[in-house]
Amino acid sequence: MKKALITGITGQDGSFLAELLLEKGYEVYGVVRRSSTIPKSRIEHLYIEPHNSTKLFLEYGDLSDGSSLRHLLSKIQPDEVYNLAAQSHVRISFDQPEYTNDVTGMGVLRLLEALKEYKSYTKKDVKFYQASSSEMFGDAPAPQNELTPFRPRSPYAIAKVSGYWHTINYREAYGMFCCNGILFNHESERRGENFVTRKITLAASRIKVGLQDKLFLGNLDAKRDWGYAKDYVEAMWLMLQQDKPDDYVIATGETYSIKDFLSAVFEELDLDWGKYVEIDSYYYRPTEVNLLLGDASKAEKKLNWKAKTKLNDLVKIMVKNDLLLAKQELHNKSFKNE
Repeated sequence: MKKALITGITGQDGSFLAELLLEKGYEVYGVVRRSSTIPKSRIEHLYIEPHNSTKLFLEYGDLSDGSSLRHLLSKIQPDEVYNLAAQSHVRISFDQPEYTNDVTGMGVLRLLEALKEYKSYTKKDVKFYQASSSEMFGDAPAPQNELTPFRPRSPYAIAKVSGYWHTINYREAYGMFCCNGILFNHESERRGENFVTRKITLAASRIKVGLQDKLFLGNLDAKRDWGYAKDYVEAMWLMLQQDKPDDYVIATGETYSIKDFLSAVFEELDLDWGKYVEIDSYYYRPTEVNLLLGDASKAEKKLNWKAKTKLNDLVKIMVKNDLLLAKQELHNKSFKNE
């Protein structure tokens, strides 16, 4: 039985990847930071499914603590490591640049160094996946592929570029099996509520049931290549099943503006977004990325991977989930007032 170690397992991608690996018969170990409460809502269902109940384990660790990473590798002895942990909110990275760099950039270096040391005394080359980001391209001309020069426009993107090159350096310098997945925007019903897509679907659903009156947003003209996170974690796994390590862009090849996404969500709920949305300068970034459009032809050719979920289908998935949550919230509120 293969063992996989996932950092960021409690996040959107981590939860979908854990599901995928468990379905494939892996023993899955997730790294969580020590705190008084651990947000396990995205993976809680995996504990109550009988066939998965003994194959998913959570371990304490932190990308800011190299000794904890070395300890986990020795204890678990994984076959594959997926590094999905990061301070991943672009706007917040401007407010917390040092923290973002320490976790999102230096954290990759600490984990790679731990893997190098582990390989030196076990002679086992653990396969490593690094979650790189389309934000690294910044304002580089579209479409962007594996040969497009990076032009990072945020502390988050700069930290991701650092992690990307650390990954390549350890692959080339030490012969380690290290891959970068340059994933373009990927969303789902499990997306964090402070990310713009989920912020829109949640707010629109709450507006629909009468729990909210307004939605405040920033730049509606920025264009993104949006896919479904569940599709994208399959690409992560496929990268580590190849004979040779490499780097791949993962994207749909289609781009839409935030206004397009907004319109699709409100249309799905039979609402006019113009009546409820207001622009707030707070949500503008100091430096903006106006257009991201990925060319995933390499992944399609070498991994036999292609995005399955179109934007309209993604909107339907997210709205269905969040409308249910809004109705439940309304029910609970009404029940308390009785």
